[in-house]
Amino acid sequence: MKQFLLLCALGVSLFADAINIPENFQANFTQKITNPKNKVISYAGKVYFSEGTKLKWAYTKPTKKEVCTDGRSLLVVDHDLEQVSEYRINKGFNLSQILKKAKLHKGNLYLADYSGKKYTIQVDKQRRLQAVAYFDDLDNKVQIAFSHIVYGKGKLSAKKLTCKKPKAYDLIKG
Repeated sequence: MKQFLLLCALGVSLFADAINIPENFQANFTQKITNPKNKVISYAGKVYFSEGTKLKWAYTKPTKKEVCTDGRSLLVVDHDLEQVSEYRINKGFNLSQILKKAKLHKGNLYLADYSGKKYTIQVDKQRRLQAVAYFDDLDNKVQIAFSHIVYGKGKLSAKKLTCKKPKAYDLIKG
């Protein structure tokens, strides 16, 4: 009986350390990208996430841009340039898998290794996503902080996850 209680207690403590992975979420974000020469560019906007791989980043500052992905393709709509870029991506970004692989480092910080990249993840008191940091393929340091985050159940509507492609914009396929 003592062993059973010990196993139950251990299981609860391990579960308590896990990140609360949402089925979907919406949040405001700020993104800071620092290149290897320490030049910094900052962005802000709103992000929508659903179904593990579907993301829409609606940038509002310093430029108006939308970036949508389903983990296999990427669509970038740059409203200032009046340009739409479509890409196929080899290595998809799966936020759910990154969060599942995350291991508690200390306090509210987690570390995850996913697809050859190391991620540092910060959570709030309810173990909900608060910030993510990593180095991209160009050795830029990327830091994304989330605020006013709303976790939800089920799938977000396709309308919230879709980038609108104005017909008058130039189309670039990559």
